[in-house]
Amino acid sequence: METTHATLLPLAQMARKLRVTNAWLRSEADAGRIPCLRAGKRYLFAPAVVVEILAERAATERQGGSDD
Repeated sequence: METTHATLLPLAQMARKLRVTNAWLRSEADAGRIPCLRAGKRYLFAPAVVVEILAERAATERQGGSDD
């Protein structure tokens, strides 16, 4: 049987990867706009999922729509 291991990044690393502030990423996660796993006070993010969601959001905004 083959297993896969998805890499999870803590908040600070994910924020650096996205070039956003820790506060912005935490706020988006707390609002449910970016999925994360919570482990106590830690936030853990799946980079591929976060990038896909932000790309979809950017595409929607370019088209003049909004999901809010």
